[in-house]
Amino acid sequence: MAARLTAGLWVDAYRHRLGLMGISCYIAARGDPTAGAVLVKLALMNGEARVFARTVTPEGREWTVLKEGAEAEVDASIARQRGFDPDLWVVEVEDARGRHLLDEPGLD
Repeated sequence: MAARLTAGLWVDAYRHRLGLMGISCYIAARGDPTAGAVLVKLALMNGEARVFARTVTPEGREWTVLKEGAEAEVDASIARQRGFDPDLWVVEVEDARGRHLLDEPGLD
């Protein structure tokens, strides 16, 4: 079984990969650097957004959409999640084309 990356290292690698593709992102909330969970918000630059979380399925880990719709509603959902889990990381990706790279190999 492969060793899991710490949350902070995963976020750094993800931001680097997005940057290589010319996709803007920033850390909206820093969580626990070693064990914090990560949410990825995709802002579509038209008032709409999605938030993704990593889930475990019988096939392994995958990213699933927790909430999508008006950006204000997505932000409220993220705020609720942060209220339950202050160690939660939130990475905001801004891309009008909807690119987030979470479906790329190595980011599960």
